[in-house]
Amino acid sequence: MMSPIVLLLTLLVLSVAGYYIGRRKALYVADAAGGLSKLHSRPNYYGALTALWCCMPAFFLFVFWLVFEQSIITSLVVADLSPDLRNLPPERLNLFISDVRSLASGNIVSGEITAEMRAAASHYVDLQGIGKMIVGVIVLVAAVAGMLFVYRHITPGLRARNQVERAVMALLIFCSTIAIFTTVGIVLSVLYEAVRFFRHVPVTDFLFGLEWSPQMAIREGQVGSSGAFGAIPVFAGTLLISAIAMMVAVPIGLMSAIFLSEYAGKQFRAVAKPMLEILAGIPTVVYGFFAALVVAPVIRSGGSQLGIDVSSESALAAGLVMGIMIIPFVSSLSDDVINAVPQSLRDGAYSVGATRSETIKHVLIPAALPGIVGGILLAVSRAIGETMIVVMAAGLSANLTANPLQAVTTVTVQIVTLLVGDQEFDSPKTLAAFALGLVLFVATLFLNIIALTVVRKYRERYE
Repeated sequence: MMSPIVLLLTLLVLSVAGYYIGRRKALYVADAAGGLSKLHSRPNYYGALTALWCCMPAFFLFVFWLVFEQSIITSLVVADLSPDLRNLPPERLNLFISDVRSLASGNIVSGEITAEMRAAASHYVDLQGIGKMIVGVIVLVAAVAGMLFVYRHITPGLRARNQVERAVMALLIFCSTIAIFTTVGIVLSVLYEAVRFFRHVPVTDFLFGLEWSPQMAIREGQVGSSGAFGAIPVFAGTLLISAIAMMVAVPIGLMSAIFLSEYAGKQFRAVAKPMLEILAGIPTVVYGFFAALVVAPVIRSGGSQLGIDVSSESALAAGLVMGIMIIPFVSSLSDDVINAVPQSLRDGAYSVGATRSETIKHVLIPAALPGIVGGILLAVSRAIGETMIVVMAAGLSANLTANPLQAVTTVTVQIVTLLVGDQEFDSPKTLAAFALGLVLFVATLFLNIIALTVVRKYRERYE
């Protein structure tokens, strides 16, 4: 019995061997026909075609088994159960099968372990072993058969290059299709649940309401039993924290990029740029601790000395730390874009008497503006989607305020809060998370449209 990793490694070794076998056969055929010029394609293409026929059919069989393994084994286990268990209501039967799987995996089951459950779990494990053994044999046989099929058909007239290119094209189309359908699936799933939410809560109340309190009643007659789903405080908190973060990240990031690109020496740049980009690799929970334990107390202390009331959790603390976190998104991309501006533009500006600062202001920045805007919008998207820093530094209170010294919350924090734990997707409280996600998706789409518009406009000017 071979594990999936061992089977994949074996398949990879067979594919590499198939490449060299096919290439060697092509060279042998070429020598017999009078030289390499008699081959339709280069020998490497014959080897690649052999490797593809060795790898792809066997790999698809392996993926097919991984996808349907659980369903097939479950059907066989259910068919072997006693009539009393097979005729249970669907909910109870599904719970029993879930316990059988947990017991077979060595995990904790939800109820008492019975003799029937132990027997079913043992049968499940046996079927898993038999399935892995059969699939291993089938995959290896398919790999060897594919290799031998191409090996026997290698002739000087075999259009190996055309077949390899068609296979690569099919693979690219397949990958693109997966990406497209994944996006469509995400949008449709969020949209479906959001429509269910809007059946309970009017769209106007959600988009323009001023109170956000999504908890539902746990007893009859409870105050606020219908919940309050006005999302304006959540949107306002998201915009406030993101605006503070961008006020920190955009100036510092852009000026850092200009300095590193146009003023810094090579040795300083070689050290400073990697150190700056390290900020992007620090986990967000570390930034959250830094905001909660260092930045927030400093802000409260400074506010108390000035006689200003500062909340223990404030939008300012979260925004400042978030701005530090997304500096690399602006600086690194802007630096790369500015360096990509042709040197001829700089030389032309210098030749007419422009200073370095004038060249940067009137030539480099306008020429690199599409890339800079792209980096800024990427940073905005990163700020909007941040969760951990807001949870630890800004809190969960949905306050409608423009005061950065007060506690606020964001869309992503509310989504996480609403979906924590075991949830029933029937109440407006849980479905509200999907409505917030839909609004977040539309906002991100709007930012991308703006970025494409700016890039298209200035690309026509400078290309």
